[in-house]
Amino acid sequence: MARSALLNVMVQAAIKAGKSLSRDFGEVQNLQVSVKGPSDFVSQADLRAEKIVREELIKARPTYGFLGEESQEVKGTDGAHRWIVDPLDGTTNFLHGIPQFAVSIALERNGEIVAGVIFNPAADELYTAEKGGGAFLNDRRIRVASRRVLSDCVIGCGVPHLGRGNHGKFLVELRHVMGEVAGMRRMGAAALDLAYVAAGRLDGFWEADLSPWDMAAGLILIREAGGFTSDMKGATDIFGSGNVVAGNELIHKALIEVVNRPIPTR
Repeated sequence: MARSALLNVMVQAAIKAGKSLSRDFGEVQNLQVSVKGPSDFVSQADLRAEKIVREELIKARPTYGFLGEESQEVKGTDGAHRWIVDPLDGTTNFLHGIPQFAVSIALERNGEIVAGVIFNPAADELYTAEKGGGAFLNDRRIRVASRRVLSDCVIGCGVPHLGRGNHGKFLVELRHVMGEVAGMRRMGAAALDLAYVAAGRLDGFWEADLSPWDMAAGLILIREAGGFTSDMKGATDIFGSGNVVAGNELIHKALIEVVNRPIPTR
């Protein structure tokens, strides 16, 4: 596949950071770990990965803004472009030796995500997408799954944990969805979950209480793979709401309906 110069910059940054994470993953028991909040850890590996990504991106495009999970936002001087970066999505997986984590990089132009890269170094899987150019996994074109009814689908989700999210509301959503689908999956890295929807591995996905860096690259992957994304009300303010629903046209619509069903009265 032909990549633009910007996408090449993003790919190089993701791969370089991924190599650093792979080295640290091999020494996961020896990592210096600090606690950022309840069940929300940040490791030295995380900080190193963001430093690598940030340096690579700023070197290539010094006028662009930068929004990363582990540092304060930097406003760009050009006023139009912003990198949105999660240097280690799936930190808890990483620290427990579970090889389900990724580097996620998106480019926003005038408020619209126009390119995205998600790299899982443990599986050597590189997901890329540019607006109008399609979505790819290791240079192979990918598409969302074509299943038409929820009863045939495997659906991914995020599960709120200690100190995060509305547990009661999620349990109601889960009760409704699990009664309609062939299977449920919770894998602990939202960026990869969204990439899996783009690749047709998951038929759909929903999660609340996310940040832009959790979702940005995955959103354009799904859209360029022929899928649909919105917040849980079907609106477009995904970053503002902090929640997302994704799937092909039919499954996306059906999933919105199911997660918004009222709490059962009995």
